Amino acid sequence: MKWDDLIGHHRQRQWFARALESGRMASSFLFIGTEGIGKRTFARLVAKSVLCRSTSPDSLDFCGSCEDCVQVDAGTHPDLIEVAKPEDRAEIPTELLIGSRERRNREGMCHDLSMKPRGGRRKIAILDDADHLNEEGANCLLKTLEEPPGRSILFLVGTSMQRQLPTIRSRCQSILFQPLTVDELAELVLRLDLAQSADSARQLAELSEGSLMVAQGLADPQMQAFRSMLWTALARSALPITRLIKECDGLVGEAGKEARRRRDRLKLLMYMAAEFYRAVALLQQTDPAHAADLVQNKELRELAMSVARRATCGPQDAIRCWDRCLRGIEQVERNANQATLIEAWFCDLAYSSRA
Repeated sequence: MKWDDLIGHHRQRQWFARALESGRMASSFLFIGTEGIGKRTFARLVAKSVLCRSTSPDSLDFCGSCEDCVQVDAGTHPDLIEVAKPEDRAEIPTELLIGSRERRNREGMCHDLSMKPRGGRRKIAILDDADHLNEEGANCLLKTLEEPPGRSILFLVGTSMQRQLPTIRSRCQSILFQPLTVDELAELVLRLDLAQSADSARQLAELSEGSLMVAQGLADPQMQAFRSMLWTALARSALPITRLIKECDGLVGEAGKEARRRRDRLKLLMYMAAEFYRAVALLQQTDPAHAADLVQNKELRELAMSVARRATCGPQDAIRCWDRCLRGIEQVERNANQATLIEAWFCDLAYSSRA
């Protein structure tokens, strides 16, 4: 992948270009932003620029064809370490950071980052899923963050500043990434063949809050059908709890036995509901003449408007439901029992939205 292929994040790219040009590149970065907007891809492009020995060390450009660039693309570069939370684990194991108990501090990301670069420039590590660092894991990083090895760069990739422990936040240069714009995401949707036309790509982008991960989920015809059913059900004065629990349970089960896929499916369903209540809250507090500007999807706008106009539903009701969906997503990420969570989620929505 080339820099020109990256969609969005122009300000962040300029910042890193200036940092390299001035020779003031920090050693530890915390990338924060919504899931599926390209933070990890951005980190790999910076790594590629730094490791490419065919270009100037103070340039963010890379040639794309030398041995370094080819190895970065293949994930085999000896000076690039990439670590992420295993799909079957709720947290990042400390073993990935400092090695197994038998080989403590003689293997793992922190050990490998401290080694002399083999290619002659820098040693770089990308730690994805930083939201899932527990206190023990964060403490394992302290020495590396406080006394970074010479010629090393560490990128931590997460979704929220609030989910990072203070020991991490205070020792990293934080870089905030904004969601992709509708135009940027629509372009990416078309590039990945998630939609068949520019109009359908834009409609999908309008619903995805700037996240490619959400767009990929919503592009599934089965998810589109569920979304319409869910929004229609949420617009009713009495929530059909039993039906919603059954439908949601079924869709999560169809994601397969892999825990990560089931969690991602449930988060997507909760996101759909969150988008509905967000639309209701916005429409309750704006002039109807501007409704199309705030909620661009016609189906969502009409259903949310029907709730917003309901005398028995106030802004705080919609905000409580919106917040409950967001808390549900956090509970999924903390590996809560999914069947119990689905039931509690819909019961809470029914209670919070009752007339």
